[in-house]
Amino acid sequence: MGHVIIIFGGSGDLTKRKLIPALYRLYEKGELGHNVRILGVGRSSYSHDEYRAHLSISDGAMSDEFLSTLFYLTADPAEESTYKLLKEILFQFKETNYLFYLATPPSLYETIAVNLEKVSLHKENFAEDGIKSGTRRIIVEKPFGYNLDSAVKMNSILKRVFREGQIFRIDHYLGKETVQNILALRFANSIFEPIWNRNYIESVEITAVENMGIENRGGFYDKVGALRDMVQNHLIQLLALVAMEPPIIFEDKEFRDEVVKVYNSLKPLNSYEIPQNVIRGQYIAGEKGGIMAKAYREENGVASDSLTETFLAMRVNISNWRWEGVPFYIRTGKQMPTKVTEIIIHFKQTPHRLFSCRENCPAHNQLVIRIQPNEGIVLKYDVKIPGGGFNVTQVPMEFVYDKISGLSDDAYARLILESLNGESTLFTRSDAVEASWRYFDKILSYWEKHPETPLYGYPAGSWGPLESEKIISRPTGWSNPCKNLTNTNLYCEL
Repeated sequence: MGHVIIIFGGSGDLTKRKLIPALYRLYEKGELGHNVRILGVGRSSYSHDEYRAHLSISDGAMSDEFLSTLFYLTADPAEESTYKLLKEILFQFKETNYLFYLATPPSLYETIAVNLEKVSLHKENFAEDGIKSGTRRIIVEKPFGYNLDSAVKMNSILKRVFREGQIFRIDHYLGKETVQNILALRFANSIFEPIWNRNYIESVEITAVENMGIENRGGFYDKVGALRDMVQNHLIQLLALVAMEPPIIFEDKEFRDEVVKVYNSLKPLNSYEIPQNVIRGQYIAGEKGGIMAKAYREENGVASDSLTETFLAMRVNISNWRWEGVPFYIRTGKQMPTKVTEIIIHFKQTPHRLFSCRENCPAHNQLVIRIQPNEGIVLKYDVKIPGGGFNVTQVPMEFVYDKISGLSDDAYARLILESLNGESTLFTRSDAVEASWRYFDKILSYWEKHPETPLYGYPAGSWGPLESEKIISRPTGWSNPCKNLTNTNLYCEL
């Protein structure tokens, strides 16, 4: 039996830029099989041929064979009548395994699930009109809720309609090869596992920044902000991979159990600690590459008095045996000098310094895990400078994916294939969503109750507000990556 992939929001930007190209790559590799149908559902009016032409513009290399698998239903996902039409179309296909992809605003997630239930499209192994259903799975894009209450409500409705094993909450960061390699780096190498704890690690930095603004997403972003858009899901997932205990076996339940344990170990911030440990900012006009970039409040769809944060830096502490006393610093922002996502493990200094240095004295040993754009790993360690005396300097030892065998398919392709196969390891479980929100909800509630909380302006093209440096206990402050990142040079200094 083949699959029908139903994309709600089929005429949207996510579908055109990410989902269809990912599905095409899977199709060309034969991983979707040739009994696949892709059905877009959206309010924009298209015939099947017009829809194929619309999507083919995003990748002119798409084959006619693949385009012939694309179909379209002009209908509003918010209307109950849509689902009767949808069911009629699906019954015309021979394929009986359905994957529903919710590429819509989060406000429609619950509506779509409830309406699928009303026409029995959620049921597995269910015979109707002589047709026996196959698998039924649903992919939900982040954000998984707006706060704790909304996340609990969403989970409740989704789990009433579908089993947890049918629900795939997608975070494309977990589909990235380098993110998954964090686990291999930690748990497959005896040189790292014994020192991956509070005895040898001084601090951990996690940075995910972009060198552009919000583009045409002002109406969406102004209601969300950096904490909801990046920190509560992407960055806390990265933190969990760095901090988690090794699962007994690498299966979905055991792996996700360890992730939830990390979230439950996050030390809550009280009302005194939040302003000391969480710094928010918003970009103002600034020069980038000789061109003036406009301020956030000047973007389309953004309120002129908006208090939405486009930058957030915070210190997170984990209360457990392995990490007690080790600060995790996380940072994200728009309109930064470069686009980069990386994790830096700062190791403690040796207890006694034997050697001297003339200039550029080495910092602590560091392990840099670069997730994008040039995926790889750098270990920075000290060596003796040739010549007389015992003066030391720091040098890098690099591993870059492009120098070895390149990277596998993009994150969306990997995760879509995993969901088709029913593999849920790299997807977020409901209890993890709620555990994460329990921690971050206190920060959102504090901002709501204290609108006077500073929102620091920072010029576009800078590394964010200077006030963010005060949460770093290290004298050198944040580690700012290079502006000019290339696939052949992972290690560089500003």
